[in-house]
Amino acid sequence: MTDPYASAGVDTEAGDRAVELMKAAVSRTHGAGVLGGVGGFAGLFDLSAAGSYAKPLLATSTDGVGTKLALAQAIDKHDTIGQDLVGMVVDDIVVVGAKPLFMTDYIACGRVVPERIADIVRGIAEACEATGTALVGGETAEHPGVMAPDDYDIAGAAVGIVEADAVLGAERVGAGDVVVGMASSGLHSNGFSLVRHVLAERGLGLTDRVDELGGVAAEALLEPTRLYTLPLLGLLEQGLGIRAISHVTGGGIAANLARVLPRGLAVEVDRAAWDVPAVFGALAGLGGFALEDAEGTWNLGLGMLVVVDAADADRVLVASRHAGIAASVVGRVEQAPRDLAEWVQGAKGVDGGAVRLAGAFR
Repeated sequence: MTDPYASAGVDTEAGDRAVELMKAAVSRTHGAGVLGGVGGFAGLFDLSAAGSYAKPLLATSTDGVGTKLALAQAIDKHDTIGQDLVGMVVDDIVVVGAKPLFMTDYIACGRVVPERIADIVRGIAEACEATGTALVGGETAEHPGVMAPDDYDIAGAAVGIVEADAVLGAERVGAGDVVVGMASSGLHSNGFSLVRHVLAERGLGLTDRVDELGGVAAEALLEPTRLYTLPLLGLLEQGLGIRAISHVTGGGIAANLARVLPRGLAVEVDRAAWDVPAVFGALAGLGGFALEDAEGTWNLGLGMLVVVDAADADRVLVASRHAGIAASVVGRVEQAPRDLAEWVQGAKGVDGGAVRLAGAFR
């Protein structure tokens, strides 16, 4: 019997094969709180397994990985893009002080290639396992005629839990606190539209060897997003005076830090306080612009910013470095100046504090 759905371009059997290929990796993320296995209509999580809370709050976040997907598709390498997704989603949970509980994912594609889908989901599952997050469900949707056969997009959502009186945020920040910057692994998952524009303007493709990048462009730039969840949870468990945490994603350092500062306070970030990874200088050189011109687009080497009581800053630095993440004090919280013409004040709808970068990159 002919399957009319198959004649329309949708292969349900391929989807089933993909699930079988990914099942073991997904199951490894399931702890005591997960009820049921892979393949249910909805994922179930027993909140009592999260522990005892006086006034528990649920935190949620959703995101994708943007046009970084174009690099994975260009060289048919899909085993790291899942870590990028978890980094974008789960690390937005921990910045409010929450412990991630579970995550779901969504993959839309022009054609289901079981091995490709399984590679993507295995990457998601491995990163979930590395952050203590259960991958409790997902969906793969085939969109023939809408997406090209080898195109796909991914998104995810996560939920975490935090005690109400332990929520981090701008209301905890005061003058005299310091900002510790934790190093990024590279571009993470933001600013790849600028990356592709830079390469295109030089007549370079993603599969071309680019000497300035040390190899094939897409291979060099697919470095996965660093995961900060467990190191940050470790800091919080030590009872240090952490006031707020900023995840440096779209918008760069200044805009994201301004979101976690209260109005009336400001931070001048010292550009010389950390080492900018070579990839940023290489891309800026190819594009013919200065690093300063990309401050609103790329993280330039800082993936997380921790606002902490000055008395505990050294302990945060030591703990971060012990976790294998370079860290340095990059600024101090002060009263905002009257003239904020050269400052970024608030961002993404937040009427927050003011931030600017000063000095020269090293």
